Amino acid sequence: MLKKFMLTLGGLLIMTAGTDAKADSANTVHMEVSGGGTVVIDLLPDIAPKHVERIKTLIGEGFYDGIIFHRVISGFMAQTGDPTGTGMGGSKYPDIPAEFSPYAYKRGTIGMARSNNPDSANSQFFFCFTDSGCSFLTGQYTVLGQVTSGMEFIDKLAVGEPPSSPDKIVKMTIAPVAEEATEEVSEKEAPAEEKAAAE
Repeated sequence: MLKKFMLTLGGLLIMTAGTDAKADSANTVHMEVSGGGTVVIDLLPDIAPKHVERIKTLIGEGFYDGIIFHRVISGFMAQTGDPTGTGMGGSKYPDIPAEFSPYAYKRGTIGMARSNNPDSANSQFFFCFTDSGCSFLTGQYTVLGQVTSGMEFIDKLAVGEPPSSPDKIVKMTIAPVAEEATEEVSEKEAPAEEKAAAE
């Protein structure tokens, strides 16, 4: 009886782990840049749900594919997300109300660009280069996500406002949900559970 309970509990834990993996991959972005390499980003829906929803919508529409990094300042940040390449453009959707948080800006933190109006973020976002360069933006610009790998490719972006030969986003995608791996684990566990039930 105890063995059967433990196996059932183990099965539940595996299912929970699978659910967590699905949730995580639904908020993981892969951004291929023209200079070479892929930047992996964890979106942060817990602190900026409306901004994350907007970014995911635009990624799904292919909005960011081919857009340049129009403002890259060494030691500060690299900005993109404007289809006009001027820093004045946005998407067809309305601006988003601010979702400021105490999340500290540091190397690899991604914030939403805006005008002087706190509620004017739309499609543009920026990457912080260092732990200190963007620290003064904490609580004043909505944090959208955090780079988990590939920040070295952001470091190599052409500098300028705009750069004379700007780098661009080749493609942005949401990571596919790893359902196959979850199914494989479930299938491997099934015989053990059946065996326990027979005992």
